[in-house]
Amino acid sequence: MKKARILLVEDDEAQAKILANYLEHKGFEVDSTFGAKEALQKIEKESFDLILLDWRLPDEDGLTLLPKIKEKSPFTQVIMLTAFATVERAVEAIKKGAYHYLTKPVNLEELLLVIEKALKESRLEREVELLRARLEELSPPETPEIIAQSSYMKEILHLAAKVAKTDATVLILGESGTGKEILANLIYQLSPRKDKPFLKVNCAAIPEGLLESELFGYEKGAFTGADKAKPGLFELAHQGTLFLDEIGDLPLPLQAKLLRVLQDGTIRRVGGLKEMQIDVRIIAATNKDLEEMVKEGSFREDLFWRLNVFTLRIPPLRERKEDILPLAEAFLKKFAQKHGKEIRGFSREALEALFSYHFPGNVRELENIIERAVILAENEIITKEDLPPLLKGKTEIIPELLKSLPLPEAIALLEKERIKEAMASAQGIKTQAAELLGISERVLRYKLAKYGLE
Repeated sequence: MKKARILLVEDDEAQAKILANYLEHKGFEVDSTFGAKEALQKIEKESFDLILLDWRLPDEDGLTLLPKIKEKSPFTQVIMLTAFATVERAVEAIKKGAYHYLTKPVNLEELLLVIEKALKESRLEREVELLRARLEELSPPETPEIIAQSSYMKEILHLAAKVAKTDATVLILGESGTGKEILANLIYQLSPRKDKPFLKVNCAAIPEGLLESELFGYEKGAFTGADKAKPGLFELAHQGTLFLDEIGDLPLPLQAKLLRVLQDGTIRRVGGLKEMQIDVRIIAATNKDLEEMVKEGSFREDLFWRLNVFTLRIPPLRERKEDILPLAEAFLKKFAQKHGKEIRGFSREALEALFSYHFPGNVRELENIIERAVILAENEIITKEDLPPLLKGKTEIIPELLKSLPLPEAIALLEKERIKEAMASAQGIKTQAAELLGISERVLRYKLAKYGLE
């Protein structure tokens, strides 16, 4: 595997040597420079995956150099190093394109965590950019609008773009309303079969007898009313893609027939004797737990493993809250145009209500909520009053346990839970967790030790 290349811009030779030796020992390729001018010259001639940039340099400060770096190499992550950390400085650095900032003397373990996370996000950004470029080549309105701010969804798009290039069977899992059909459509559009048919069938919406005829077709006289032969979806999708939505609702007899298609690439019409060879790529989706259904005997294990060649699991919206605001803004623009209204945003209370809501119906429910709000809105801003009653109540419910404890114990329990959540959100990086909590890193370290959370 190719080593990640890091450029270290640091005028303190002793500090630069320590950092370079440590990073080389950890498997990175490190190049060092001691000034801004030399750093820019290197960036123009060579490619780096990440830059460690000192705030104070002899010929130019790092904050002034930062925008020049991002202009020349936009996908290269930059981590600022400073001996004088303040919130204002951190905010300024982030605004100008820095991925993160660390205080000197640098904690080497924390530096390694931040570098690995930055490199991972950089790779995802490059993949998403390539994916977006390909999407822009597709003609609307067939191109789905995919919003992916969360790292999990960026990873999903990255994987979808890779598997799209193959003929592998894809199984998409996720709750209702998460966007399984949109993802299936994306895979088809990015595949070599994009100019061939893309047919869809909802296995839960069609009665078993009709579903068999719909999928496999029938011969003349196969049943009462079959006065002429009719090809099924598998035949019609030949050389293309067939999307089997709600595959978990496929009846057991049809599961056996589908298994044969996946194994042999052959079908037989209802009432027919002739085997037909077909070339169809299968994308299946379900909101059910197929593994549990296999244990219960309601889903064939051999079919499960045939479908489970490449699985994409779309997380529910409550687990990727970073996507709520960009999704809401996209839906606002869409429905404001549709209903002829001039609406430019959301009030703070409305956003708080959206971020606090559980969204059992996921993205589809959010879309419905925003359309309803646009219809009801009387101003240029969506307010909390424009949202459904379910979102107007209290956004946070105090657990009964907190009510029953003495006040000091209740405060300690709540504080401990908040710290655990912040550390999880920051992936263990204390500086980020402290920012989320609104406390200093020193106070956070004290409380981590106090509650045994180190």
